Amino acid sequence: MKKIITLVFVSVLGGILTLGGYKLLIENESSPLVVEQSSDFPVFVPASTHNTLNTNAAMAPNFVEAAERSLDAVVHVKNTATVNAPMSMRDLFYGRSSQRAQVGTGSGVIISPTGYIVTNNHVIKNANEISITLNDNKVYSAELIGTDETTDIALLKIETDDELPFMAFGDSDNAKIGEWVLAVGNPFNLNSTVTAGIISAKSRDLTGQHLQSFIQTDAAVNPGNSGGALVNTNGDLIGINTAISSQTGSYIGYSFAVPSNIARKIVNDIMEYGNVQNGILGVVGGALNSKAAEELGTDTTEGFFVSEVQEDTGAEKAGIKSGDIIKKIDNVNINKFSDLTGYLKTKSPDDTVKVTLLRDGEEEVLPVTLLKSTSYSLPTIGLIKNASDRDLKRFNAEYGVKISKLDKANKLSWNQNGVEEGSIITKINGKKLNSVEDAQNAIRTRQYNEPLQIELINKDGEKVVFNFR
Repeated sequence: MKKIITLVFVSVLGGILTLGGYKLLIENESSPLVVEQSSDFPVFVPASTHNTLNTNAAMAPNFVEAAERSLDAVVHVKNTATVNAPMSMRDLFYGRSSQRAQVGTGSGVIISPTGYIVTNNHVIKNANEISITLNDNKVYSAELIGTDETTDIALLKIETDDELPFMAFGDSDNAKIGEWVLAVGNPFNLNSTVTAGIISAKSRDLTGQHLQSFIQTDAAVNPGNSGGALVNTNGDLIGINTAISSQTGSYIGYSFAVPSNIARKIVNDIMEYGNVQNGILGVVGGALNSKAAEELGTDTTEGFFVSEVQEDTGAEKAGIKSGDIIKKIDNVNINKFSDLTGYLKTKSPDDTVKVTLLRDGEEEVLPVTLLKSTSYSLPTIGLIKNASDRDLKRFNAEYGVKISKLDKANKLSWNQNGVEEGSIITKINGKKLNSVEDAQNAIRTRQYNEPLQIELINKDGEKVVFNFR
């Protein structure tokens, strides 16, 4: 019995020593390892008691309402045109015409409940037939009301007894760089497609000739999106998607839209006058940068430098002078040429604008009344202007318009045919020209596939006729 008690005591004592050694040596050694490992993956505890996941979701832009307001107002546009295809042996054998029907597609935006639709000019150019498909799959034939090639805007009309969903033009001047936008359209014939991005830049010109003033975005736009809507998160129409910058023809990062203020002005002019009424300021010059500022001897590197003021224009009458630097028109800052041209495209003849300029280091504000444009870029010829009595008398002409600047690409050819700057164009397609407006109307009403016939007086005083196809 005594031996059993001794054995139990020794066993208990051995267990206590073993447990104590484990606690002292093993567990204490392992603790630093755990601490060291966790230091590689630190855990940050939010000080706020709010759920951060829900907070981030609330801060993210919500496009649902804007998309719902846009989708039914954006339509699919189908353009059927007749083109001359290469003549095949079968065509020759059977005596058939080589003309073929060619179908193009794009998008459009309904801008009134009565069926007016704005789209791009290149979407419906040369169309024999225009078909509109609404978001509910109803199909209508459309009438072409008018176009403006310079801004690439066209106005269509469909007839329906239903009141259509539509989008009103927003104010594109209030759009900000970095603002979220949606592009709504029909890329690759995929109806009712919505993509999102931000405004990357404003007043962007892709030609280098200061003829355009696009809103640049990084919303994905592809072939078929042309003529569709650029919409802000409130659902306001702030642009008409028009172009992409790509070497492949598909989206690679940037797309461009005609600002809504320009599109709205073009549409209103077409509805009221049948063509676009441009108000001109009457200045010639260029945008400033470091190099130009150094050459001109000024410290200002932003703005429009006036090198020439045209005669009988609003700028001359208001007192703008050569050497002035235009910094602002109304509330729009002028940092580059396209800022100036873009804003002026939203204005009409007889509108008055406030021009803020620098003259000899002092800032001045001059009210300028815009006048009607007296020049027009005539295809194949170049720039034409209204002819004065003196111009007509020089060529013994009773009517006509004057060639003020020949197209660079065709200048040599024209000179070889006795046509020079200052020559008088008397008729286009048999219609007498008394003004630039007459020339614009003659081009606008020219039928598809109708040859362009130009009658003019050359430098020898001879009337000659040129025909173009």
